[in-house]
Amino acid sequence: MRIYGQVGTKNILNTIINKSYTVPFDKLPFKVEIYELSEDQHNIPFSVKCKALLHSSPCFGYRIEIDEKIITYCSDTVVCENAIELAKNANLLITECSISLGQYNEKWPHLNPEQAAKIAKVADAKKLVLTHFDASVYQTLQKRKEAQKKAAEIFNNVIVAFDNMGVEV
Repeated sequence: MRIYGQVGTKNILNTIINKSYTVPFDKLPFKVEIYELSEDQHNIPFSVKCKALLHSSPCFGYRIEIDEKIITYCSDTVVCENAIELAKNANLLITECSISLGQYNEKWPHLNPEQAAKIAKVADAKKLVLTHFDASVYQTLQKRKEAQKKAAEIFNNVIVAFDNMGVEV
């Protein structure tokens, strides 16, 4: 297994994926390699661009170009220039959707459905997938569907992620 993340990822994962939390990487039945990426363009072996997002702790967004398709993943963030740049003309934009409809919390910088849709629309993405729902906010699947409906008022090709779901790019 190869894991890619920003500088500091190796130390964080080696702390969490270890005793007393779980089995350490070196005890797993397969090899784990952790690679740390700087804010830049990389080939791993496909092209990935990493940019810092606006969040309360360091967080990257990723633009992956593979098989003439662009997949952008913007995890914890608010609307920002780097998220829009990474999502520009993406075939698939995956964003978090932790904050409830219409809400904004300056101390907890995350996206609501409307903000995620705004990024997709401004960036001219083709498809938006909302994921990383805060379990205390989105306590039912119906709440996620309401988020999808609200986002679709701004950007029409919105999907709400569910466990074990596949998305065609």
